[in-house]
Amino acid sequence: MSSQHSHGPIDVHAHFYPKVYLDLVAAHGPAHGVEWRQVEGKGPQFKVGHVMTGPVGPGYVDLDARLAAMDAQGVETHVLSLSQPMVYWAGRSLGEKLAATFNEELARAHEHNAKRLVGLAMLPMHEPDLAVREAERAAKLPGVRGFYAATHILGKDLSHAEFFPVYERIEALGLPLFLHPVFVIGAERLDQYYLTNLLGNPFESAIAAAHIIFGGVLDRFPKLTIVLPHAGGAFPWLVGRLHRGWEKRQDLKHVKLSPNEYLRRFYYDTVGYSDHVVEYLVRVIGADRVLMGSDYCFPIAYERPVEIVTANPALSAETKSAIVEGNARRLLGI
Repeated sequence: MSSQHSHGPIDVHAHFYPKVYLDLVAAHGPAHGVEWRQVEGKGPQFKVGHVMTGPVGPGYVDLDARLAAMDAQGVETHVLSLSQPMVYWAGRSLGEKLAATFNEELARAHEHNAKRLVGLAMLPMHEPDLAVREAERAAKLPGVRGFYAATHILGKDLSHAEFFPVYERIEALGLPLFLHPVFVIGAERLDQYYLTNLLGNPFESAIAAAHIIFGGVLDRFPKLTIVLPHAGGAFPWLVGRLHRGWEKRQDLKHVKLSPNEYLRRFYYDTVGYSDHVVEYLVRVIGADRVLMGSDYCFPIAYERPVEIVTANPALSAETKSAIVEGNARRLLGI
């Protein structure tokens, strides 16, 4: 790795749909209630159960369109990741094939432009033995800098013991685990007003973080690093409430530290849609735990993710540099 030669902003929250993955979903998805269609000039649109995602723009699939968009944004590097519909719906063999196919396409994207495209490998977490095997394989692929999982897997929270062998392998490989919401709790109450995304996603991240803490995942795997999207969602704002519960309830005393003390076991991206959110993360958790992200290229993504950081008058020059690229370089070995 040539980290000493690399320079420029790194977007850690940038989604990618390789064409071969989309082709597999088109062929096999409808039997599982998962469909996608190409919207002319606007890229893919997904339907999973009653949840519709997209259309998400051609830049999701076309690497050269992506690189042009990155140039326009002043972004040097994208850390590529899958999004809805991921792979858990697909059962055992197809789920493994979808994950492996995506990971190979990450390597191909990296080979397309090694300086500017790296990726987060998808794991078939719904089949933990396969996820362990794929983690081992994918970690050796060029350009893979971490792993990716949903905030819950087919209704199972991330504190479920069946995922522990996967965490053990990820920890041993020394790579971070990035989380992202896919389906959200109470979806029927969030159906209107785009609330499945606007409220559902950030609360999903908070629920996942609470399960990871109280489920003993961070105690059991002390070197496991987890990255939360959407600036940690509701978690950083509600950690005081979790802390109060830990103080007052004997059934929460089994974890080694207080919830406040686990804040720095996580990293957080900048996708909070408010300068105050980033300022809070810097002040309460630390500038070294914040990473620049955009949510490329969903409709609510930041168009100017670098300026979101650099134009914030409350941040020092040193903090801005750390968030825009320094922290990601250190975490991901870029």
